[in-house]
Amino acid sequence: MKRLLSALVVCVAIVGLASMATAGELKYILATGGTAGTYYPFGGAMAKIWNSKVPNLNVTAQATGASIENIRLLGKDEVELALVQSDNIDWAWNAKEAFKEKITKMGVVAVLYPEIVHIIVRADSKAKTFGDLKGLKVSVGAPGSGTEANFRQLMDVYDLKKEDVKAQYLSYAESAEQFKDNNIDSFFMTTGVPNSALMDVANVRAIKMLGIEDAMVAKTLQKYPFLAPATIPANAYKGQAEAVKTIAVMAVIVAHPKISEDTVYLMTKALFDNQAELANAHAKGKELKLETATKGVSIPFHPGAAKFYKEKGLMK
Repeated sequence: MKRLLSALVVCVAIVGLASMATAGELKYILATGGTAGTYYPFGGAMAKIWNSKVPNLNVTAQATGASIENIRLLGKDEVELALVQSDNIDWAWNAKEAFKEKITKMGVVAVLYPEIVHIIVRADSKAKTFGDLKGLKVSVGAPGSGTEANFRQLMDVYDLKKEDVKAQYLSYAESAEQFKDNNIDSFFMTTGVPNSALMDVANVRAIKMLGIEDAMVAKTLQKYPFLAPATIPANAYKGQAEAVKTIAVMAVIVAHPKISEDTVYLMTKALFDNQAELANAHAKGKELKLETATKGVSIPFHPGAAKFYKEKGLMK
């Protein structure tokens, strides 16, 4: 009987210790995107690093409707971390576009990689820059999409009126098919490089990428500080022999202010200390760079991330 009681006491003690460990564990949800997109697997790769490198941290990547939904989830305190686009967080912070009320329950952890503006015309087109789209039939993206918003921003910067372009509001897949069938002269995409739909088009139709002049890039960034300069590298697509200067929105990881400064500091440090591991887990991890981690966003950084970047000399 004494042995049985001793065994029971030991079991209770072990269970108690396990409960204490569980109670001390920080459990967070990372809102990502659809399972077929980039955000979900990339978010999973980041969560794996955090869970293995930061003590007592348990982050779960959750599939969602992506950026705009993620911001709303943060606003409702339903998630603690989110992958978002830099323009979307600016809209939320200032109650613009898709957001009728301000949502500010977020601070930037890191700028991850660019989602680059592509402006595509036929190889024999006389157009050379975005301004030359005047009078052409152009697919500008699905209504209400980030792509369509970026198109409107450039129309504003180039002082073009809505009627100056024959706009078609099509998805990427629809744009690709309409371009291949010669039903549109040009299409506009904000996407990672390379984009599979555009690669398919380039294998069927000879294409040309339009650039944005340096002066117009500077003007765009001054008016829309959530955008960043970008370059589509040469030979990213068939027939595209030269690099093309353009702009980009940025894919960003943000954190809810209820996560402590110390925890976000350790999470930010873990990302950059283990960048090679992240790059092995997902191709977009190769684009995470310390020198660009603070560029292209217009809302404040989380205090924990800011502490890390100050130590690296990237913030004052």
